[in-house]
Amino acid sequence: MCTCISMRTKDVYFGRTMDIDYSFGERVVVTPRGYGFRLKSGDSFESFYAFMGMAGVVDGYPLYAEAVNEKGLSAAGLNFPGNAYYEEPRPDRINLAPFELIPWALGNFSTVKELYKELVTVNLTNIPYSKEMPLSPLHWMISDGSQCLVVEQTQEGFHVYENPVGVLTNNPDFPFHQMHLNAYMNLSCQPAQNRFAQRLSLKAYGSGMGAMGLPGDSSPTSRFIRACFCAMNSRCGGDDDSSISQFFHILDDVSIVRGTSILDNDKCNMTTYSCCMNTSKGVYYYKTYNNNQLTAVRFTKENMNSDRLSIYELRDKQAVWFEN
Repeated sequence: MCTCISMRTKDVYFGRTMDIDYSFGERVVVTPRGYGFRLKSGDSFESFYAFMGMAGVVDGYPLYAEAVNEKGLSAAGLNFPGNAYYEEPRPDRINLAPFELIPWALGNFSTVKELYKELVTVNLTNIPYSKEMPLSPLHWMISDGSQCLVVEQTQEGFHVYENPVGVLTNNPDFPFHQMHLNAYMNLSCQPAQNRFAQRLSLKAYGSGMGAMGLPGDSSPTSRFIRACFCAMNSRCGGDDDSSISQFFHILDDVSIVRGTSILDNDKCNMTTYSCCMNTSKGVYYYKTYNNNQLTAVRFTKENMNSDRLSIYELRDKQAVWFEN
């Protein structure tokens, strides 16, 4: 379970929570310009643009959960079990394994408009990275700050949806999440008013009673509503520090505390990390469950033009600023 949001102030920001019960060897990885990718379909390409994000690296291949390229195009994959459907390769399509979608999109395109022309001809194939690594059921949010899309492939086909709210969680599919917003159209951030019955003298019994009725559980549908409400009603300064702080506060509102969401295997689903990318400046910020202090990785001339992946280990031990 994860939540992804896109936000614009003076700059454009894109990020997500990663809500899982395990580690996938995640590290911040910068893929340089000209890095070669061999596709499972037999084709290959070299990345025209550098991109970075959180990834597990297997035999030199970066398996990205989310990333941003040097032009500000961003993408994230989120869990979509029971709905994601991957097909056999088709000769009339661009055949991509699900883990190839982010490198292909960010390595080759600079805007959503540019990407869309090719994206609609994609077929997501059922070819895993290896026998030991089965495919993850995913859907994706892709944004450049001006336009935001959701990509889903189900048994009904390959779909690309405009995403006007800039938010994505997990199941059900995106059309349901959009429709479900209508159930909360009366939700308000303003002080509570008596709409229950005019004949009753009902009054707010305390301050801070805006957003009464906002769902607070960890389900994907509730997190979608909560993230949309927070993002749509956000009041934030335009400077970078204020924007980053606000972005992480929104993510904190949908983060999962360890022990509050137990899976069938008795493991704890929790927010293992949260990230925020300033896509305008090319900076990736993150914090982990064990370390609330922000860590940042930037695009540099060195890591963008290297002949190999630049890998930055996670700072996962709590950092504390002592005043005395």
